[in-house]
Amino acid sequence: MSGGAVSTCRLDRLLANLGYGSRREIEILARHGRIKLDGAALREIGRVPLSPEFAARMTVDGEVLDPLPGLVVMMHKPLGVTCSHKEAGPLVYRLLPERWRRRDPAISTVGRLDKETSGLLLLTDDGALLHRIISPRKKIAKIYRAKLDGALNGDEAAVFASGAMMLEGEDKPLLPAGLEVLGPSEARVTIVEGRYHQVRRMFAAVGNHVVALHREALGGLKLDEDLAPGEFRLLDAKEIAAIFLSPAGEPS
Repeated sequence: MSGGAVSTCRLDRLLANLGYGSRREIEILARHGRIKLDGAALREIGRVPLSPEFAARMTVDGEVLDPLPGLVVMMHKPLGVTCSHKEAGPLVYRLLPERWRRRDPAISTVGRLDKETSGLLLLTDDGALLHRIISPRKKIAKIYRAKLDGALNGDEAAVFASGAMMLEGEDKPLLPAGLEVLGPSEARVTIVEGRYHQVRRMFAAVGNHVVALHREALGGLKLDEDLAPGEFRLLDAKEIAAIFLSPAGEPS
């Protein structure tokens, strides 16, 4: 924090938590001069500052140190991959650098997109931030583009916005949702809940079927247009704050 004491951590513990190896393996890296600070070998295992500024000065095997804990990643989730650590088949975590998958605390998806949904997916190792984003109390907008099997009939916007819409198998109505018509069989949908397959089930409830679903934005944060499916990048503090804004840029 600006103006306050900077937290410190033993170098071997820090690098082990970042996935570079066991603490014993980190000691060996240091002994062989493979860990450097400002270009000079850092052979002693001592305490180091936990600050991005310090991390930017350190290299391991000639590469800048991985991001410190507290990272938030924007990924363009492609079709056909699952937001899971355990399920069979392609997983979103395998799109990340192999070392990142050994980090402690672990990186987790912020909510989930199903296998057949593409678009904006956040991942983080900050548990408090994750729970803040997915908290129902925050009512953070999730914006999707949906392509439908059949033509819109014209009354979907009113039904979605009513606050009385029920999904099959549930006994609590949905909160009001927005719908913007983009074409005869295409719409942009804004929801503030995260019920199971919610957008798909909403259209099923009005007699239609979603054939393609893509998440464009979360709160005031939009998916980068130049981020190809499967690509990702780190978010800065301003972009993380945008998650908690409305799509119009106002506090949620």
